[in-house]
Amino acid sequence: MAPNASPTHQDPAEADTPVAVAAVQFAPGTDPTANLAALREHVESAAGRGARVIVAPEYSMFAVSRLDERVVAVAEPLTGKFVTGLGAIAREFGVHLVAGMVEQDEADASRIRNTLVVLDPSGELVTWYRKVHLYDAFGHLESEVVHAGPITEPVLFTVDGIVFGLQTCFDLRFPEGFRRLAAAGAQVLLLPAQWIPGPGKVDQWTTLLRARAIENTVYVLGADQCGTRGAGASMIVDPAGTVLAELGSEPGVITAAVDAARVAEVRTTNPSLSLRRFAITERG
Repeated sequence: MAPNASPTHQDPAEADTPVAVAAVQFAPGTDPTANLAALREHVESAAGRGARVIVAPEYSMFAVSRLDERVVAVAEPLTGKFVTGLGAIAREFGVHLVAGMVEQDEADASRIRNTLVVLDPSGELVTWYRKVHLYDAFGHLESEVVHAGPITEPVLFTVDGIVFGLQTCFDLRFPEGFRRLAAAGAQVLLLPAQWIPGPGKVDQWTTLLRARAIENTVYVLGADQCGTRGAGASMIVDPAGTVLAELGSEPGVITAAVDAARVAEVRTTNPSLSLRRFAITERG
């Protein structure tokens, strides 16, 4: 598959049964092997509760409070040990697994890519998304170490006729990316995050997750880090903004069912996508 290409997805009308999904919340550290082991335990728990699509946080591979040369030193290609390990977990439990990694930047050895990868139940890498909006806010400068992802076709994948789209953490503050995915057919938007704690940050996080669901009439899954480096509060929201499941500040797993019929029902009552008068264009 070409870089950042999205696999062909089915017509959403073909989805006739709900798909069980899960968001994993944990506190990854600086040992990728230990992070994989911790993530495997959460995936086992989620799969045991019937989840078929499981979303883990941004930087699940390696997490620090501030990015520096440590993330550059640990970066791997998409064919590296961490993605291979994610594939083994996905294959073991027969799930689609989404998680954030530290990817080598082939164009600049002094920087990395902040990348989400999607592994299918056979353990194969089916698509990936490189974070577009970097966290240059609240005293942080992610762009000093991370090379922003290019603007590509919307990154989508499909499970049983339900279309999933990908965004990452700070992307949440930019509604255009979510609208673009919804316009391309996404019914569920997945948002792995390392939402840095701070005054008002949890309230902003939960408000924006619900807003992105309501304005796009889609499900939204926010899978956040917890501990000292993440605010927690992972959440699954339905297309009308109803919170289906949520966590506090501790590690854990939340599950829910996403249903194309529910998306269609909400969009019949509130056809905001079809009534919109403005398009999304790329800013140079």
